[in-house]
Amino acid sequence: MESMRTILVFALVRGMLLPALNAQEGEIPNRLIDYPGFMAAAGEVRELRAKRRLTEEQFIAMSKQEGTIVLDARSPEKYRQMHIEGAVNLNFSDISEGPLEKVIPSRETRILIYCNNNFENAPRPFPTKQARASLNIPTFITLYVYGYRNVYELGPVVDPATSRLTFSRAN
Repeated sequence: MESMRTILVFALVRGMLLPALNAQEGEIPNRLIDYPGFMAAAGEVRELRAKRRLTEEQFIAMSKQEGTIVLDARSPEKYRQMHIEGAVNLNFSDISEGPLEKVIPSRETRILIYCNNNFENAPRPFPTKQARASLNIPTFITLYVYGYRNVYELGPVVDPATSRLTFSRAN
């Protein structure tokens, strides 16, 4: 009984004090934003992501395999202008539990991702972002946080005019 009481007290103290201990002095608390958790997830993903970056040929081969989804997390406008044929669009800012489950119902599904910074010489549909702001990075981390572990990413920079990838424009 004493050990149960100790565990309960520990859990209560941890639940009340740990968030305060993790907060920076002067930080405005928000229980719906977890920067330390994001950074921890980024650390967990680092090695996995490094092993999951694909060549153009690997990306094409995997995209043709049954049960694979190519996810385009750019804005609907950029998606309509040009996207990899067969890709589904879920704007990064719309990613949450419900929309993800509609587009990718199983967390075991193989997901291939790409972003603006995978393409050059097509600035209108694929405007280059600063390298540290490349959409591949937060998309990979976000999918991981939501429990999707079978994520792969197009690695190189390619020119749509000479790429072996097939591109479409939405109507």
